[in-house]
Amino acid sequence: MNLLTLQNVNKSFGVNEVLKDINLTLQAGSRMGLVGVNGCGKSTLFKLISGDMEPDSGNIALVRGATLGVLTQDADIQSDLTIQEELERVFDPVREMEARMHRMEADMAEAHADPDAFRQLSNAYARLVQRFEDAGGYEWPSRIQGVLAGLGFARGRETQPANLLSGGEKTRLCLARLLLTQPDLLMLDEPTNHLDLASTQWLEETLKKYRGTVLVISHDRYFLNAVCDAMAEISMKRLTQYAGNYDRFAVQRQANLERQLKEYKLQQQEIARQEAIIARYRMYNREKSIKAAESREKRLEKLERLEKPVSDQKVRFNFTARRRTGDDVLMVKDLAKGFEGRKLFEHFNLHLRAGDRVAVIGPNGVGKSTLLNIIAGALPPDGGTVVFGSNVDLGYYDQQQSRLHPEKQVLDELWDDFPRLEMDRVRGVLALFLLTGDDVYQPVGTLSGGERGRVALAKLMLRQDNLLLLDEPTNHLDMDSREVLEAALDDFDGTLLTVSHDRYFINKVATRIVELTPGGVREYLGNYDAYLEKKRLEASGEEELSASGVTRTQLDKEKRRQRLAQESEKALKQKLKAAEQGIAATEARIEALEAQMGLPEVYANPAESARVAREHREAQEALDELYETWEALDAVLS
Repeated sequence: MNLLTLQNVNKSFGVNEVLKDINLTLQAGSRMGLVGVNGCGKSTLFKLISGDMEPDSGNIALVRGATLGVLTQDADIQSDLTIQEELERVFDPVREMEARMHRMEADMAEAHADPDAFRQLSNAYARLVQRFEDAGGYEWPSRIQGVLAGLGFARGRETQPANLLSGGEKTRLCLARLLLTQPDLLMLDEPTNHLDLASTQWLEETLKKYRGTVLVISHDRYFLNAVCDAMAEISMKRLTQYAGNYDRFAVQRQANLERQLKEYKLQQQEIARQEAIIARYRMYNREKSIKAAESREKRLEKLERLEKPVSDQKVRFNFTARRRTGDDVLMVKDLAKGFEGRKLFEHFNLHLRAGDRVAVIGPNGVGKSTLLNIIAGALPPDGGTVVFGSNVDLGYYDQQQSRLHPEKQVLDELWDDFPRLEMDRVRGVLALFLLTGDDVYQPVGTLSGGERGRVALAKLMLRQDNLLLLDEPTNHLDMDSREVLEAALDDFDGTLLTVSHDRYFINKVATRIVELTPGGVREYLGNYDAYLEKKRLEASGEEELSASGVTRTQLDKEKRRQRLAQESEKALKQKLKAAEQGIAATEARIEALEAQMGLPEVYANPAESARVAREHREAQEALDELYETWEALDAVLS
């Protein structure tokens, strides 16, 4: 059943057209991710669907009686209620039923001498109890505690006034309230922005089991992969829907772009051919040839011309090191740090060798950013030592961008640090980061978070350091910019130490995970998926180590990767292209079979229905194998 339908929706602000002919169909029970570059209109579309904004034209239809809940990025709470009381408000109807039950119990005790009155009260009481149970009347206190714990609110904070929470905590509280309300359509705008890894994983599992429908805006690609079974992208003011999670969307989007570009080129060739024929007819200057030219011109005018498909502008840059380090790059020994009597971490040890790519993960407040600040020399440690190897040039990306100067123009921010560069070179670098024209004369303080992040990355690129410390480098970056950053770091020939909540980013760049928790420090070989697998095996007691200390699963994956790596890059690319073509063809086959399933003549014929269902199952299995092949090839080539 279609829960939400949008037809030909348009929205402009003055002369600025934001959304054009938007069509969207959201199935009940689906979990759809909405993506697109910053400023493309995602939040505007949310406001249109929620009714906070009216479309200029088009229709937006939500199933009659369906409830809707929205989490925005600027969620705020102004009441004087405590955290517990804010969440208890969700269950006011249930609590009222409970109060009525108590009153009826008292009435039944008084009416015990009157059998008729007692029977009527008993029947009404039984009906009320059933409604109370169906509404989760016995579960709501534990549900509140569960959602608070899952979203990272420490036990004992329930009595804290909600209006004293930080902005991020208020957003988490609003999310908790929405999850307890359980609307039919749950709309979430960047729900993971203020969550640590544990809370994000909890939210993923919660949304997978959510009984309603979910529409979520997110830049967290790992989250979209885990939660979503459908995707929608806004690009060039239009919306395109896709089946599957983020990875499948990325493959389909690229295939669509290539197909659209091919169709556009073929049409342009045909237009050019027709125009050449028309010009030749007119050159003859005869009545018959002129009529033929006019006839072709009319047909050409009626032709519906395809727009040239243009992928949104992408940041383009790379990191290079101006000199090589020795084998030992960084030695951190017995490091300790605390603030105001509270110990953040102690006995922290880390050894980075040339080429290492290490990601530090852990819950909020455990001291990850503080650790990078100490290594960068911005903070003194309480104990321990930080020693750099020979020829180490340290580059530091601070997530707060505190090293930028708000009062400086963007151009001067770079030029003052690199005065030997010519202006054209500085402007060229800024252009790589999509800062062009008059943008370079803006004060840094007026830029958006993403634009400031790009300025900081531009400075880091120009430094050409061989050891990069990156503190949440993907914050404020859109998906395309994150992918370019990952590619740049993949080609970087230096050493990397990063703190990040972006699990997709960690998966792409890290070869070692350092988990920092209040209970201590542990290291894991591999990327984030390998870390999760190791944690799962530890929890289940299934972990089996080889003599080298590597699990069998890791060995199998490494052997497969090595087998593929022995093939030439050209052969691998050919296999990757063949897999992508196979995916596109198989998905088209699945769509055709699904369309057949809905035909009355198929549905009414058991033999035919069984045949179509069997072919659909076989096609789905083939698609899964193709995606596994594509992922393995992509991992070797990336």
